[in-house]
Amino acid sequence: MPRRALLSLAAATLTLVAASPAAQAEPLTYVALGDSYSAASGVLPVDPTAPLLCLRSTRNYPHVIAARTGAQLTDVTCGAADTNDFTAAQYPGVPPQLDAVSADTDLITMTIGGNDSNVFIGALLACGAAGILSLGQGSPCKDQHGSSFEDTIRTKTYPSLVSALRAVRAKAPGAEVGILGYPWILPPTGGCFTRMPVAHGDVPYLRSLQATLNDAVRRAAAETGATYVDMNTVSEGHDACQPLGVRWIEPVLHTTNPVVVHPNALGEAKMAAQAVKVLGLSS
Repeated sequence: MPRRALLSLAAATLTLVAASPAAQAEPLTYVALGDSYSAASGVLPVDPTAPLLCLRSTRNYPHVIAARTGAQLTDVTCGAADTNDFTAAQYPGVPPQLDAVSADTDLITMTIGGNDSNVFIGALLACGAAGILSLGQGSPCKDQHGSSFEDTIRTKTYPSLVSALRAVRAKAPGAEVGILGYPWILPPTGGCFTRMPVAHGDVPYLRSLQATLNDAVRRAAAETGATYVDMNTVSEGHDACQPLGVRWIEPVLHTTNPVVVHPNALGEAKMAAQAVKVLGLSS
């Protein structure tokens, strides 16, 4: 065979090999970390591979991301997790979440920080109790607690987030690390006392607290080179006061989720979509 023909054949062969599925890039190695907003606690079906106490769903946003991108997912999200559970066992038999991360991990996502110092869930419980006692009138929670919850986020949660993200980066220096903010739980004002028993004047108080938490997440991401997935704008109008099919967060009363004040399946799908968009993941 003439030399020119051999060269043409070789070039054609290389083109076919490059275009073949075997020559395509390997799927992303994806590790999902985080708390109940990552785990989709209360959303059915429950992940049969997860520890029972973690209340992890197969419809959580990490599973949605993996399905859309073809990533190879290792999901260690666990309800009630805080930043301490990245490096210490959360429950007996539930290893530190960072044990799942290695140097060859390509992608890491998480929501974390809301359970630190029990501040956010503590505020929701305190304001809910105060709202019931006041029959929804006034701002009893703000009057009693003032800036204490937001002060805790700034002085304790923020440095804990920075430490946790640095620990993630140390284990996977080459990974894309995305940390999601929390979708809005309440509207800016007004509220819906019959579904979310928070006093009228405490609705903006809790909204401000959540804004402070999300800002701590954003600043920690900037400090550590992680990517902040902002949920503030996209989740506006999808809070727990909205009707079923519009809301992304389930309310305390008249809810479809046994784990209240948490994302429903629609919310998890929207969190996944925002993460895919911000992180520039192919789908």
